[in-house]
Amino acid sequence: MGTLLGSVITHAFQRQASRRSELFARSEALRQERMATYSAFAEAAEQYRHGQADRWYRKQAEPEGEAFLVARDEAHRLRTVARQALYRVKLLTDDGEVVRAAERAYECTREVSNARDQADRNSRDAEAKQAIEGFVAHAAPLVR
Repeated sequence: MGTLLGSVITHAFQRQASRRSELFARSEALRQERMATYSAFAEAAEQYRHGQADRWYRKQAEPEGEAFLVARDEAHRLRTVARQALYRVKLLTDDGEVVRAAERAYECTREVSNARDQADRNSRDAEAKQAIEGFVAHAAPLVR
């Protein structure tokens, strides 16, 4: 009887330990996936911000020039990359603040090329940079 009771107790403890191990592994995999996704979004948003700035400068220099057209096309490509990264952020988190921060970073970055003059461009660029940093600040606790 003692052997049977010991066997049942051992099985219960092993099952519980196995469940904890499985939950930890899932949690760690999610943390790693979030780390990769959030950093990829921040990187894509930064590249998009730089592309938008280049687009704006090229337009100021020669609105119909080849350099502007190339910069515009590159900014569109970077926008697509940033948008795809934003979708991954939305799929991976249920934290509304992180999603809103990512959307704000994307929207602010998109507006950089619409600036009226140098001062407006500088302001929009600073706002986009701050929004990207805000996203990182909101996302960081989810990967620690």
